[in-house]
Amino acid sequence: MDEDFPYEISLIAELPGHEDRAWHIAWNPTKPILASCSSDKTVRLYGYTPSADNFNFLTSIPTGHTKTVRSIAWAPSGNTLATASFDSNVGIWEREDGEEWECVSLLEGHETECKSIGYSSTGTLLASCSRDKSVWVWEVQPDADFECLGVIMEHSQDVKCVAWHPTEEILASGSYDDTIKLYVDDPEDDWFCCVTLTGHKSTVWALAWSPSGQYLASGSDDKTVRVWKRTGQFEFKQVLVLEGHERPVYSVSWGKGKGTGVGWLASAGGDGVIRVWEIAEKSGDGLLEHRMIAKLESAHDVYDLNAVVWCPRVGLEDTLATAGDDGVCKVWKLTPR
Repeated sequence: MDEDFPYEISLIAELPGHEDRAWHIAWNPTKPILASCSSDKTVRLYGYTPSADNFNFLTSIPTGHTKTVRSIAWAPSGNTLATASFDSNVGIWEREDGEEWECVSLLEGHETECKSIGYSSTGTLLASCSRDKSVWVWEVQPDADFECLGVIMEHSQDVKCVAWHPTEEILASGSYDDTIKLYVDDPEDDWFCCVTLTGHKSTVWALAWSPSGQYLASGSDDKTVRVWKRTGQFEFKQVLVLEGHERPVYSVSWGKGKGTGVGWLASAGGDGVIRVWEIAEKSGDGLLEHRMIAKLESAHDVYDLNAVVWCPRVGLEDTLATAGDDGVCKVWKLTPR
């Protein structure tokens, strides 16, 4: 029974429409738009009211990708959407004066499936990763032009995810080699790996920074969520292991939440369960306190959950979205019991 949790996860919108599994979702940071991508090679856009209690379908972007669109990311401006596909390419999409969304740039270079993509907090850098074991860093230039600043080959296996620090140009990646690596730019040379985090016993599927950037959360095939604390410029240590998922954790998302702590950490994966933890710092010893504040089983019936993402907009800190193998995206709100 879930009655012991202080919050209930309530469904506020169900967004069907994809013809195959839904892989990822992304809230536009400046506009009331939610995007989703799928194995059906399309991106769907939904608009919503300020309270996020009413959603409407806006458009479907036939991306032109020849295989699954695995990941999507909005630029911080909210005007540009990036798509990463199993066809190895990255698409850059913009909408001119109310017209249709158009592909304004196609980034080629990965040899095989592109798995994840993300913009830096300033919007000047874009990172992508692939099954070809590489992480690429691109510089965003005017007129939808992109320059590759670095091809990083530090992982020994398929790279599953990338995540930028919320305020600094620090990039994290997770891999089938069970490790997390962090990279920074050397002004005199190239991007380099400044630290490798080990502890997971299997593939690292997902990464999410805390809103302050002091902590990094990781979700893994080993069914755990781990939290790493930044203790120095290039120093991190594992400070928390969250257990309970019965199958791989495919997605983690860290939101500000409604409290005064480090935020609310959500996780989801192969067991179809959404879990939300409230994370707070203990006074004095630098350790973390945590409690599960909400849990929902069978969020997408019998289907795996591929993504869980908190809404970044002010006033909607209690709202999150999920994407599942059923091809559906759902929007949820945490309400006090």
